[in-house]
Amino acid sequence: MNIQVKNYSKQPIKRYMPGLDGLRALSVLAVIAYHLKLKWAEGGLLGVGIFFVISGYLITDQIIMGWKQKGRFRLLEFWIGRVRRLLPAMFTMLICVALWLLFVDTNRLISLKGEFISSFFYVNNWWLIIHQVSYFESFGPPSPIGHLWSLAIEEQFYLIWPIILTIGLKHIVYKRKLLLWMVGATIASVLAMALIYVPGDDPSRVYYGTDTRAFALLVGAVLAVIWPSWRLKEKENVSAEANRFLDMIGLIGICTLFIMIFTSNKFDESLYRGGFLYLSLVTAVVIAVLAHPASRLGKVMGCKPLRWIGVRSYSLYIWHFPIIILSNPDVNMDGSDYTRILLQLIATFILASLSFKYIEEPLRRGKKHRSNDLQLNRDCLSRSRIKPSVPVVLILLLLVFTYWFESLNQTDTIKSVSADHQNIQKDEFIQKEPIQPDSGELLIQSNRITAIGDSVILDAAPFLKELLPGIIIDGKVGRQMRQAEELTNQLEDTGKLGEQVIIELGTNGYFHKKTLISLLNHLSDKKVILVNTRVPKEWQDSVNELISEAAHMFDNVSVVDWHAASVDKHSYFSQDGVHLSKEGAKYFASLLVDAVKNEKQ
Repeated sequence: MNIQVKNYSKQPIKRYMPGLDGLRALSVLAVIAYHLKLKWAEGGLLGVGIFFVISGYLITDQIIMGWKQKGRFRLLEFWIGRVRRLLPAMFTMLICVALWLLFVDTNRLISLKGEFISSFFYVNNWWLIIHQVSYFESFGPPSPIGHLWSLAIEEQFYLIWPIILTIGLKHIVYKRKLLLWMVGATIASVLAMALIYVPGDDPSRVYYGTDTRAFALLVGAVLAVIWPSWRLKEKENVSAEANRFLDMIGLIGICTLFIMIFTSNKFDESLYRGGFLYLSLVTAVVIAVLAHPASRLGKVMGCKPLRWIGVRSYSLYIWHFPIIILSNPDVNMDGSDYTRILLQLIATFILASLSFKYIEEPLRRGKKHRSNDLQLNRDCLSRSRIKPSVPVVLILLLLVFTYWFESLNQTDTIKSVSADHQNIQKDEFIQKEPIQPDSGELLIQSNRITAIGDSVILDAAPFLKELLPGIIIDGKVGRQMRQAEELTNQLEDTGKLGEQVIIELGTNGYFHKKTLISLLNHLSDKKVILVNTRVPKEWQDSVNELISEAAHMFDNVSVVDWHAASVDKHSYFSQDGVHLSKEGAKYFASLLVDAVKNEKQ
């Protein structure tokens, strides 16, 4: 499919921009750190947004340059190039993961059938939206291919954007008018995210959506129109003052990106109300600096180690997530295991390097002569065709790594069980019978106590009813904090809301501070006991911080610190690390009884 135009200017020259590979390196390292659940990188998911802007810039720059060179853009040739560049590595990874699950966990493989098919056709993000798969509130083993939603967005952009842009280049004479249309599309995407996002609700729809994330790619595209790489002046044509200004702006931009990564997390409401746009604009500024041949910062960012990682950023992104997910224990209640993290990083870099050298590069480069390929400036790679044995080697390596990690998991489990038995022998409480109420007043008043919660409160319900006869317990599996205020209204209307209200919520996902504040304002005439959470998910600490902050704002609110009380008490939990065993339910109930007693004194 060719779209032609008669008049075109002198042919521009394509050049390699090593600084952008350095930016890619920082982005993929941030994403890997985020998926390793490192505390300092809770905003590492922003690395995906940085990738989007880079992709939008480079693809648009390539299309416009091709148009200027030949007065047309070969869409079919472009799409074939994208397929050769992206599909082989992803397809190999999918085969490896599928084979591993086939031998280790067939049921899990069957449950992921839809994700595998949608990933292969690059519609995984919409499959996740349609099936309401949450990025924020998920239980059970995570999907080892759950990171492919972002590649689906990029590939959809690669399919649609070249058609739109080439039509625009043909029919819109003035660049300014084309630019206005692009800015308009960007604003529409930004507004879509802001309008569809509902504070307090699960934001997975706006996080996964092509329509709500397209603005990052379009910001890069707008930059390519304003700041095409092939028109930037060489160093000798730029004054020393302008050079310093470029480097200063770029350095401020990179520092800003780091600050956002260190201080943000995926639960920040501000991200969906302009935060992601701000990230995209800062990234565009950084790209503009790094793309300029006069930038010294571009040379620093293009240093050999960062360039090596950046060139392989796609391979690292493809492989790191399945390695992390398949090598992590199903439930991790003990925090980060740095030995495991080191092994995961080693495995990721080995598999990514092999994939890049023997799968991606041979298929992407084909029979083109090296002198015509700018990748020469990056690496001296073999031009041999892909060897049939390479995918087999990668599969075997993945099996070896995962078997190794599985052995570590079993060793950790044995140690944990042994430690639990020791704790049980030392813990006097577990040897006792359930606590009996020692206050007649408590028995009389207990019918004025209401406990609202999720499945955890349901686990403790039999013991709470034994210790506090007459207590009203309203628990529901999967309940969220955002549902609590409406529930309290219903209980109040039916006369079931007591003078003391126990709130045990936060197990099933993050909630916003104003949601909890609104609930506590509604219960300002009650004695409220908030119970914080222990759940081996990334929202645990954020939820507990919110509960602690809110409790300090209200005189009628106290906190039961279940998280601290259950430290190293593995025997209190079922295999998922959340729901309570009989011992844990007894202990949990006793803590609530003590809190009720304290409130009555």
